[in-house]
Amino acid sequence: MVIQGQIVDIENRRIYKGEIQIADGKIMSIVPKAHDIESYIIPGFVDAHIHIESSMLVPSEFARIAVKHGTVATVSDPHEIANVLGVEGVEFMINNGKQTPFKFNFGAPSCVPATNFESAGAVIDSEGIKKLLENPEIKYLAEMMNYPGVLYDDTEVLKKIKWAHHYNKPVDGHSPGLRGKDLSKYISAGISTDHECFTYEEGLEKLQKGMKVIIREGSAAKNFEALIDLLPEHYSNMMFCSDDKHPDDLLVGHIDELCTRAVAKGIDLFKVLQAACINPVHHYKIDVGLLKAGDFADFTIVENLTHFKTLQTYINGQLVYDNGASLIPSTPFTVLNNFSTESKDPGDFKFTSTAKQIRVIEAFDGELITNEFIAESTILNRNLVSNVDNDVLKMTVVNRYNNDKPAIAFIKNIGLKEGAIASSVGHDSHNIIAVGVSDETICQAVNVLIENKGGICAVSNSHSKVVSLPVAGIMSDKDGQTIGKQYAELDKMAKSLGSTLNAPYMTLSFMALLVIPSLKLSDKGLFDGNKFEFTPLEIQ
Repeated sequence: MVIQGQIVDIENRRIYKGEIQIADGKIMSIVPKAHDIESYIIPGFVDAHIHIESSMLVPSEFARIAVKHGTVATVSDPHEIANVLGVEGVEFMINNGKQTPFKFNFGAPSCVPATNFESAGAVIDSEGIKKLLENPEIKYLAEMMNYPGVLYDDTEVLKKIKWAHHYNKPVDGHSPGLRGKDLSKYISAGISTDHECFTYEEGLEKLQKGMKVIIREGSAAKNFEALIDLLPEHYSNMMFCSDDKHPDDLLVGHIDELCTRAVAKGIDLFKVLQAACINPVHHYKIDVGLLKAGDFADFTIVENLTHFKTLQTYINGQLVYDNGASLIPSTPFTVLNNFSTESKDPGDFKFTSTAKQIRVIEAFDGELITNEFIAESTILNRNLVSNVDNDVLKMTVVNRYNNDKPAIAFIKNIGLKEGAIASSVGHDSHNIIAVGVSDETICQAVNVLIENKGGICAVSNSHSKVVSLPVAGIMSDKDGQTIGKQYAELDKMAKSLGSTLNAPYMTLSFMALLVIPSLKLSDKGLFDGNKFEFTPLEIQ
């Protein structure tokens, strides 16, 4: 097979008319050759850190959409499904992904559960990590979110890192806001990357201390603008990632969008493409071709080098996307789940109190970090209730694995004026998380998800809408176009109920992620992520 176009040689910083000869899935030669074709051939894009589960699609369906944007590979942390189903969930992701030519590169989830302050569906200890890392399909130790465990020399945490070094596999980091001596100790443990930087100064310090910084632009957390000015000087040690990408956003764009935005800022094309295509392949030692003779024939043909509209995508020499059509077929699979709680009553969400003030989670649009906000209590019949006028709404996390009492907190900046929204995508243990204007609507939303054994939903005064997620309670069994459309409709409903957030469900899903400061809610109670301990809701 012969492919012609404008060859973009990133390493040698040149573009020339050429011809690629392909045989047995590999590039036999790339030679200059005159022709009239104006499109450009570049190495395929690589998402350097993503949880496939957050697209609400199984890997085989994710692949069908991703190739539309010129993505040929991902570095994928399967800790979402691992928190629900353990090693069985990781194996499901690997096996489902292998049904396609797309190059998924999965890691061993380092924090299952993320902390001991929440209920998950499984535990993967250091011995389990060892067994995973023995598997050549596992390419790295996934994000070490338990950074306090690293700082305080937790034995199990250090064993997991040691096994990764034993098998010569990189260790991903997760250390939002970590600076100074604590950062130096975290890095000295052998942790090589971070995708959680949210300021220029933080990113610069981590780069200067030897970390590779991954610029994240997902559906909820958006750090591109804060970090992109680091790229011109530090392009050899930076990458791009989504982290978490909801299905409607994935239909619109992927790493191609970040390249478009970076080039529009005047950043050198070759530096941008090195971050988007080359650096992840070298850092994670993954089997992805880089447009060289002898490499796997993994590349993308784009219309131009400003908007990167994909015309065709090739993986191992196979055409997998062609001018608007994904050529990867849907793959049948067996649905796995772990959902055991019973339906609730409105009284289960009552919080009896006489406190004058309460601690409130203050959420921010486009950020995973939160603040602690002190609010005046709103009490009705001795029950703490939502204050819609001040946008201080009752929130709950319900254990999906056991029939326990719901945990209660309050949150600001969700913005609902009516009804409730809920999700069984609740990072990272994936318990049910809901917020609403009343105990009744919260209960209704929670019960919709229990009936469906997982999903995301919205309830109003007149009706409810749900996107069912039967695969581990976090992924759909439908195709990407269907789930993307359903999710967009549900997102629209949440906003019609008053939410002013850009991605209300994505933001909601992170309000139980205890390892990101400062105030979050687990199924066991309100948690102070700075002190790494539970804290009372009431201020007496």
